[in-house]
Amino acid sequence: MATRRLSRAKKRWRRGAPRDTRRLSAKRRPAHALAGPVALQRRAANADALYAAEREHGIAPQRGEGRGIWRAWTERTPMSQSNRSKQPVVEDDSAQGAEQAWDEEPPAPDSLYLERFGINAGWVEEVHDQFRVDARSVDESWSAEFGGAVEPRAVRDEIRRAAPLAAAAPVAPSWTPDRPTVPVQGVPAAAAAAAAALEASPGGGGAPSAADFVAPVTPTEPMPPPTTDGTMRAGSAHRIPDDGMLLHIADKHARVLRLIHSYRARGHRIAQSDPLGGQSTYFPELDPAHYGFGNENLDEPFIAGDLPGGSVQTLRQILTRLGRTYCGPIGVEFTHVQDPGRKAWLRELMEESQNHPNLDDGERRRVLEKLAAAELFESFLHTKFLGQKRFSLEGGESLIPLLDHIVENAPAFGVREVVLGMAHRGRLNVLANILSKSYESIFSEFEDSPDVDAPFGSGDVKYHKGYSSDRIVSTGERVHLTLTSNPSHLEAVDPVVEGRTKAKQVRAGDADGETIVPVIIHGDAAFAGQGIVAETLNLSQLVGYCTGGTIHLIVNNQIGYTTTPGEARSTLYCSDVAKMIQVPIFHVNGDHPEAVIHVSKLAMAYRQRFGDDVVIDLVCYRRHGHNEGDEPAFTQPRLYRKIREKRSVKHLYLEKLVAGGRVSREEAERIEQQSHDSLKEALEVIQSRPPSPDEPYDPRGPWTGYSRTRPDEEIETALPIEQLARIAGRISRVPGYFNVHKKLQTILDARGKAISEGLGIDWGLGEALAFGSLLLEGTPVRLSGQDCSRGTFSHRHAVLVDQDSGEEYAPLDHISDTQARFEVYDSLLSEAAVLGFEYGYSLADPSTLTLWEAQFGDFVNGAQVIIDQFITSAHVKWGRMSGLVMLLPHGFEGQGPEHSSARVERFLQTCAEDSMQVVNCTSPAQYFHVLRRQMRRPYRAPLVIFTPKSLLRHSKAASQVGDFVSGSFEEVIDDPVAAARPEDVKRILVCSGKVFYDLVEERARRYAGREYEVAILRVEQLYPWPEADLSELFGCYDAAEHRLWVQEEPHNMGAWTFVRDRLQSIAGNKSLVEYVGRKEAASPAAGSPRVHRAQLQAFLDDAFREDR
Repeated sequence: MATRRLSRAKKRWRRGAPRDTRRLSAKRRPAHALAGPVALQRRAANADALYAAEREHGIAPQRGEGRGIWRAWTERTPMSQSNRSKQPVVEDDSAQGAEQAWDEEPPAPDSLYLERFGINAGWVEEVHDQFRVDARSVDESWSAEFGGAVEPRAVRDEIRRAAPLAAAAPVAPSWTPDRPTVPVQGVPAAAAAAAAALEASPGGGGAPSAADFVAPVTPTEPMPPPTTDGTMRAGSAHRIPDDGMLLHIADKHARVLRLIHSYRARGHRIAQSDPLGGQSTYFPELDPAHYGFGNENLDEPFIAGDLPGGSVQTLRQILTRLGRTYCGPIGVEFTHVQDPGRKAWLRELMEESQNHPNLDDGERRRVLEKLAAAELFESFLHTKFLGQKRFSLEGGESLIPLLDHIVENAPAFGVREVVLGMAHRGRLNVLANILSKSYESIFSEFEDSPDVDAPFGSGDVKYHKGYSSDRIVSTGERVHLTLTSNPSHLEAVDPVVEGRTKAKQVRAGDADGETIVPVIIHGDAAFAGQGIVAETLNLSQLVGYCTGGTIHLIVNNQIGYTTTPGEARSTLYCSDVAKMIQVPIFHVNGDHPEAVIHVSKLAMAYRQRFGDDVVIDLVCYRRHGHNEGDEPAFTQPRLYRKIREKRSVKHLYLEKLVAGGRVSREEAERIEQQSHDSLKEALEVIQSRPPSPDEPYDPRGPWTGYSRTRPDEEIETALPIEQLARIAGRISRVPGYFNVHKKLQTILDARGKAISEGLGIDWGLGEALAFGSLLLEGTPVRLSGQDCSRGTFSHRHAVLVDQDSGEEYAPLDHISDTQARFEVYDSLLSEAAVLGFEYGYSLADPSTLTLWEAQFGDFVNGAQVIIDQFITSAHVKWGRMSGLVMLLPHGFEGQGPEHSSARVERFLQTCAEDSMQVVNCTSPAQYFHVLRRQMRRPYRAPLVIFTPKSLLRHSKAASQVGDFVSGSFEEVIDDPVAAARPEDVKRILVCSGKVFYDLVEERARRYAGREYEVAILRVEQLYPWPEADLSELFGCYDAAEHRLWVQEEPHNMGAWTFVRDRLQSIAGNKSLVEYVGRKEAASPAAGSPRVHRAQLQAFLDDAFREDR
C-alpha cells in the first residue's frame, strides 16, 4: 500500500541507492542495475568493459518503450559505443544470476606486460598486436620479447593505418548556420579551419576523404631521435622508447582528450543559440592553442576516446564533430549531471547525430504550417483588435512547432495526456494552435461579447483562462491536453501543474508517470527570479511529489518587461537554477525551427527513459513591448533597432525550404492563405451573430455529479460504535516483529481501549477515526506537510518507526484489505510549492481527501500567493472547484509572534460568494464531523481549519464516544449551562476557538453557583456565516443585557472586523455588540510569557466586568 511503498523508498534512500532507481521496484530493474561496484569490477574482462559496465550501472531501467521514429533511441543499449573491445559483459536475467557472478574469481589482468613495463604496457601491447599481424613491421629487437624470429627487411616508405576510417559526418541541413569560429593564438582559427578544410576535401559536403585520416607512422629503420615535438619521423623503427618520450606522446593525447571534454562541458559558451547574435565566439578552453595545438596539428591522429567516428581520429575530424555537436544552434549543458550513465546515453545520442536534425519533407512542411499559423494569428489580432492586450508570441513563434511536435509524437512515447502550465506570454496562440480552442471563442473574448460572461462568477481576462481538449494526432490516436488556469503571478502555477499531474497519474494507475506528462512554459526573467521555481524543482525527485519528469520550456526573449538579463539575474543563463537537480539543459536558437524540433525529441526521449526533468531554453526575442501598447525603445533602443530590422522565423525558414527545393513558393502561399481565411471566417461569424444566452457550465470528467451550489441540508456523519471500535482496535495494533517506542506503545494502548471503555477521545484519535472511517468507505486520504507524519506537536503518529530496524509502519494503512489508499508525506521545508502542489492535486481528484498541514499556522503566509490567487478565488475566476483542506495550528499561548497566529483575519477577508469554508473547532468530535462532512457532501470548496495546540491532549477538550455515534458538525454550539435557565442569562459572550476554555474557567471562578448568568456561545464555523443558528440562540437569551464578542487576537486581527456587523445585525437595536480582546497591535503576539499572561487576564477581566 501507499505508506509501505514510502517506507521502502526511504530505506533505499538511506542505503544510498542510485537516485534514478530509488522510486523503482526491484522487479522493474534488470539484474545489472542491482550489481554493486565490486561485482562490476569482477564482471569486467578489461578496462573498456569495466568502463562500459560502470556506465551501464548508472543508467536507470528501461522506461516506457518508445515506438515509431524514436524506437532506436529509447530501446537501444547504452553499450553501443562504449564497449569497443566487443568483449561480452555478463548479464543474467535475474538478480540471482548476478549474485552468482559476484562470487566468481576475478579474471587475471589482461596485460602480460603490466609488471615489467608499467605505464608503457598499453603501448607495448599495441606493438605486440602489430607484430602478430606482420612480424616484419616491427623492430627485430622485439622478436625475443614476443617469442618469434623476424627476418631483416628493407626500409618501408608507406604509411600503415592503425585505425579504421572514421564515419563520415552527416551533411548539414540547408538552414544550418555557418560553423563557429574558434580562434587559436598564433594560428588561424583552428576549429573553423578544420571544418573548412573538411568541407573542401574530396567528397564535399562535409564528408571526409581518406586523405583526411592519418594513421600512426610505422617505420622500419633503427630508431632516430624524436622530433622536437616528440613525434617519430617517417621511416623510423619501433624500439622501446624512453620514458620521457612516451610521457610526451601520452601528454599530447591527454591534451586532446581534455579538449574533447571541454567541448562537451563548455561548447555551449560559443554555441550559435542567440538569434540576435549576442553569443560569444571565443572561449579559451575551446581554443586548440590553449592545449598547445596549431594548424600543423590538424591532420595528426589522436586517441579520440569514446567520441564516435573511430578510436583514433585526426584533430581536424575531432574538432569538426565537436563543433557541429556543441557549437551550432544547439548548446547543451549536461556534464553537471552526476550519473555517468545518463551523461553517456545523452552524449552518444548527440554526438552520433552531431545534434543535426533529420526531418523528412512531411515534417518540414508541418513545421512551416505551424510557424505560419502562429505568425498569422498574432498579426491578425494586431490588425483587427488594435490596442488590446494579448501578450504576443511574436519573436518566439518556434514555441508552437515545438509543442506541436511533443503532442504529435506523444503516442510514440507511450504518452496519452499532457498537462500544461504557462503565463500570459503567447498563451492565446497556444490555446488556438495547440489546444485547438476555436478562433470564434477567442475573438468573442476580444469583442467582450455577452455570451462569454462567466457563468460561475466574476471571470478573468482571456490570457489567464484554462482549457482542455482531446486532440487526434496524425496516427489517429487521441491525446488529452489540459492547460491549467493561472494568474499573472509568474511561475505560481508551476507546483499546481505538478500536483494536478500527480493526481491524474494516481487515478490512472501510472505509478512512474510514463503516460501523463507535465509541460511548463516559463519566461526567462521569471524562471531566474521567482523562488517558487526552485521550490518546485526541489519536489521533482521526492517520494509523493515526483511526476516522472517535467519538460520545462523557457521562452527566453532576453528581457523581463524592461529589465535586461544583466539586471535580472546573477547567473550566466536564466536556466542555471535547474542545475541543482542535475538535469540536462538545452539552449536552442529560436530562429532554427528544425533544431528546436531536434531538441524536443532529445528532451522527450530523456524524460521517458530516466523519469527526470529536462529544460529547454528557447532563445528568441520579443518583437513588441511587454504588451502591444508599450514602447520598448524607451529603455532598449539599440536592442529594438536590431529587432525591427529582423525578419520573422517563418520567413527565414520558408526561404531555406524554397532554396532547397523542399517547398515551392506557391505552396507556401497556399498555406498562409488557408490560415488567413480561417481567421477571417471566424471573425465574420462572431460579428454577424446576435448575442446568445450564457451556456450552462457543468462539471465534467472526475467532477461529474458535484454541485457548484452549497447544499443546505445536514449531512449525516456519525458512525456506529462497532465501527469506531473496529477502527480504534486496528490502528492500535502493530505486527509482532515491530518494535514500537515504549512511550508510543502507551498511546496506542490508550487508543485501542478508548471506545470500548468509554474514555475521553483526544484530537489525535478523533482525526484517526475520521481518516479510518473514510478509508473504509472507499475515500482515499492524502496528508502532506512539514513533519505531518508525527505531527508538529507529537499528537498524530500516523507513521511509526521500528526502534531497531528503522522500518516504517502506518496503522491507518492496515485497517482492511479492501480499504482505500492512505498516503502521508513529510514535505520539504516549503509552504508555497507544497500547498500549490496539494491544491493542484485537489483539482484533478475530488474523490480524495487532500490535506495540507502547516507546521505552525503562522507560516502559512509563505504561501500567500497560492491562497489569494488560487484557493480563495479560482471558483469565481475560472470555475474551478477544490476540496483541499488546510490544517493551521492557531492559538495564543505565550510562544511569541511566530508561533501564535494563523492570521484568521486574512482568510475571513477573502470570504465571499461561497469561496471557502473556515472553521475553528473546539473539540475532537467537531473535527471528526467536519472532515467527514467535507467528503460526504456532493460539493467541494476549500476548507480552512484552525487547529489547536495546547488543546490536543487537554482533558477538558476531550470528546465522549457519544459525540461520534450521533449528531453531525455543529456550526454554532450553545452553552448547556445557560440553556438550562435561559431567562436568567444576563450576558452573552460569543467566541471562537481556544479562548472558550479560558472563558469557562474564568466564569467558574467568578460565578460559582450561578454560571448560568453568562452564556458562552461557540462559533465553530466562521464562514459561511451561521446567521440562522446565531439568530435562534440570541432569541433564546433575549433578556440578556450585554452581548460581547471575545477573542484572544488583537483588536485589528482575528475575526472581529468580520463578525462585528454580522453580530450587530442579529442583535438589532436592543444592545450594542462590544469587543473584548487584546488591544490593536502591529505584531500578533507578545514574546514574553509574563506579558502574555497579563494580557490574557486583562481581557478576561474585561469580559466579566460588572460595570458595563
